[in-house]
Amino acid sequence: MTRPTADMETKAILVLARRDHAEAMRVAAGLTIFGHRVDLVFMTGPVEESEANAAMAELLELSGIEPRTTVAEMAEELPWLDSAALAAAIVRSDAVLSI
Repeated sequence: MTRPTADMETKAILVLARRDHAEAMRVAAGLTIFGHRVDLVFMTGPVEESEANAAMAELLELSGIEPRTTVAEMAEELPWLDSAALAAAIVRSDAVLSI
């Protein structure tokens, strides 16, 4: 495994959780190991309540990632992004991963 060094550039990475919410949460949390600033946005539908997703949500919390959503049904639980806010988040990011 590559360890971060003083000369590694910290990146702003946006993870879009579109197809597999659990995998997106796992990837987002893993990216924080390298010191990157990671944002996660849930898309396409509410996150299913399952043991796997609960475990990944706990991992997000330990990683300091506060997810947001574009899903109206989740707006009471998480900060909601309209299309303009999502576009702004994409533009501010050095890299965008769609999972």
